[in-house]
Parts: sequence; C-alpha cells; structure tokens
Amino acid sequence: MAKNYALILAAGKGTRMKTELPKCAFPILKKPMIEYIVESVERSRIHESYVVVGHQREVLEDLLDERAQFVYQPEQLGTGHAALCAKQSLGAKEGTTLILLGDMPLINEQIIDKILYTHHKFNNDLTVVTANFDDPEGYGRIIRDKYGKIQAIVEDANCTEDQRQINEVNTGLYAVDNQTLFKTLDFIEKNPYKNEYYLTDIVELMRNDYKVGTFTVRDKNRVMGINDLYAISIAEKFLRDEINRGHMLNGVSMINPETITIGHNVSIEGDVTINPNTTITGNSTIRKGAVIGPNTEIHNGTIHQNVKVKHSLIYDSAVHERSTVGPFAHLRNNANIGRDNRIGNFVEVKKSSTGPNTKASHLAYIGDTETGANVNFGCGSITVNYDGKEKHNTYIGDDVFIGCNTNLIAPITVEDNVFIAAGSTVTDDIPQGALAIARNRQINKADYTKHLVKPKPKNNGKK
Repeated sequence: MAKNYALILAAGKGTRMKTELPKCAFPILKKPMIEYIVESVERSRIHESYVVVGHQREVLEDLLDERAQFVYQPEQLGTGHAALCAKQSLGAKEGTTLILLGDMPLINEQIIDKILYTHHKFNNDLTVVTANFDDPEGYGRIIRDKYGKIQAIVEDANCTEDQRQINEVNTGLYAVDNQTLFKTLDFIEKNPYKNEYYLTDIVELMRNDYKVGTFTVRDKNRVMGINDLYAISIAEKFLRDEINRGHMLNGVSMINPETITIGHNVSIEGDVTINPNTTITGNSTIRKGAVIGPNTEIHNGTIHQNVKVKHSLIYDSAVHERSTVGPFAHLRNNANIGRDNRIGNFVEVKKSSTGPNTKASHLAYIGDTETGANVNFGCGSITVNYDGKEKHNTYIGDDVFIGCNTNLIAPITVEDNVFIAAGSTVTDDIPQGALAIARNRQINKADYTKHLVKPKPKNNGKK
C-alpha cells in the first residue's frame, strides 16, 4: 500500500520577525509554531514526516528530536529548491507527498486528511490547496480557464491589474504524487527577479501531462502564514478563542474569557473555574473542582481536585487535593505539594515535596526539601539550601512545628515530633521529640536609653 508523506518546509530565516530565533521555532502560546504542525501531522493519515531545515537548523532539530526526519537546505533559494533538497530522501518512494509550510501553525489534522481524501478521490496527480481572501495582497493568485480548471499560480508581484482582482489565492500547500513531484522539480527554472526557484511553477509544468485539481479551505484562518510578530498576535487570538470555547463547552467556567490564555496541550476537566488574567500553558492538567486565578500563571503544572490557586506562579510542579496556593506564592522546579496543604502569601517552594496537612502560610522559602505530614512553617522560615557553591538537602519528618524566623542550614535532618523555637538558626540534626533552641540568650540593660539617647542642646533663639 502506498504511503502518505509530509514534507514541511521550515528552512527560512524569517527576517521580518526581527528576532534571533528561526521563524518556525517562535512560540505561539508558549509552544514553538513548528510543533503545532508536527502534532497535526502525527494525528493525521500521514505515515512519515520530513522537515526541511536550514537557518539555525540545530534549533528545530533539538525541538523535534526524533519526531521527524530532517532534510538540509544549505542555502535558501526558494520553496522549489527547498522541496528539491528532499529528493535523496523521498525521490524513490511511492505514494503521495503533502507539502506543508513550517510557518502555518493553525493547520489541523482534519484539513490535512480532507486534502489527502480529495487528492485520492479524484485521482489527482497534483492537488493545489487554495483559499478565498477578502484582501489577497501578497498572495499568489489562482488562474483558471473558462471551465474552472487551474492553469497557473501567479505571484502577487507578477500579477496584472485584472489578476490582482482575483480573491482565490495559493496557500502554499500541495498534495502530489511523490515520484512525479521530484521529476517535475528538476525542470523548474530560477526566477530572474528573485533569484529563487518557485514551487508554484509545478502547476504549469504538470497541467498538460498530469491531472491537476484543487482543494479549497473554507476557514482561511487555518492557512494563514506567520511572517511577523503582528501575525503571531492574530494567530494567538484565534487559538485562544478556539481553545477557550472548547473548554467552556466541556463544562469549564471562565470569568472574562478574553483575558484567559489556555495552551494547546492543556487538559482541563469539567467543573473547573478559571478567573480573569490567568494563563495555563505547556502540558498542564487541571482536575475537577479546582479554582484557578485571578492573576495566575501555570506552566507544565498538575492541579488536582478542589485545589484553589490565586495570584500565584506554578511552573513544572504539582498541587494535590484540597490544597490552597497563594496569594503571591511561587512553586517551581518540580515542587510537589501534598493534599490539604496551605501554601500562602509570599511563599516560594522550589524542588521540594510536602506531605499531607502541611502549612507554610506566609513569608517562607522551602528549597531542596523533603517534608512530611502535619508540618507548620512559621512566618519567615527558611531552608537554607545554598552554601555559595553547592545546593544541599533538608529532610523534615512528620508533626514538626517550625517557629517564626527559623533558618534550617542544610544539609540537615529534622525528625518527627520536633518543636523548633522561633528565631533559631539550626545547624545540627534534631532527634525525634526534641525541642531545638538555637539563639543567643536575651540580655536586658536597665535604663540603657538615657545613655544611648542624648537630649539635643537648647538653641536659646541663637542662630
């Protein structure tokens, strides 16, 4: 059985983006745009994927890793040249190749499958994907004969005045018989004005000897290309509205959804409430009954049932059932908050775990720490994990009370049922059931103020 192949053209510099990143690696909702395309291909009827890379190739290769095979375009000489660079990898294979653009992140698997279905249903050798734009400026126009058969694609710069009035445009997507594609690419000539090889020329080269058809995408947003940062904002708005609508129809309550950003790979169960100015991105999961926001950011976070998070940041971390986080808390680097916890005002937890019913209500730092159940971190408590050269771990058992303004100097172990007096700087392990006091004895100096605070001399009106 013949296979379907995807050839994704992603070698361009994207100079109009005016950023150091290659264009196809630029993030949309915190995910590189090339990943949207590859994920859609993976969910479609495509069997093998090839990505043409060039400028800063290592960036895209690192992003996609083993999810695609790579073709190198040493110099960017146009889309026709980019496709031709894949001849050694694809040229001898039987089947259909779908040519995609690496800067078209809104394409989805439904459209990909419809293109392939149309191509095979009508036994086309080449299927050109088109769309109708109200303002087609900048796009190649589709030229048809009086019977409606496609004759050519004329680039915007080369259009006559009559051709400029045509609203049907070339999207840059093609389904084509694989071996026919590479035979035809050999005959493309360099455009004398741009000094590039145009992939669009395959239409004129194939129309007489092969069956050439079209497929028109109804939703033109799906085939919009990204050329600058303004286009990024348009794509993000489209995705934001689409994603939020899907979650709301599945039972997620969003207050002022136009202020809420949910990433493409986020999973949210029903009966969740998301308050304004909240951003949830990456591979995050929000479980039933959670209340998120306002003014909260979660990236690669797992929020379990009935958790409440407000005015806080959570990165690469998990919060378990019925815990509360915030306001103004910061969880990062695989923080793992147990059930029924309270992580309160201005508390930071980094690369640490807490057991059930543990509380750090305000002004605490917990770093590189493993904490048990029923532990109370008093206001101003700190696990001092850095000695200026290396990070060290702190281990805290169950049922421990840590008094206010306590410093635990790691590496250190605090066993079960320990009470630490407020203001202590603890440098040694504390055995089970002990009271630890690590502070200087208080000394009161009687009548000290009369020696410390001297009265000002009288002026007697003299300057």
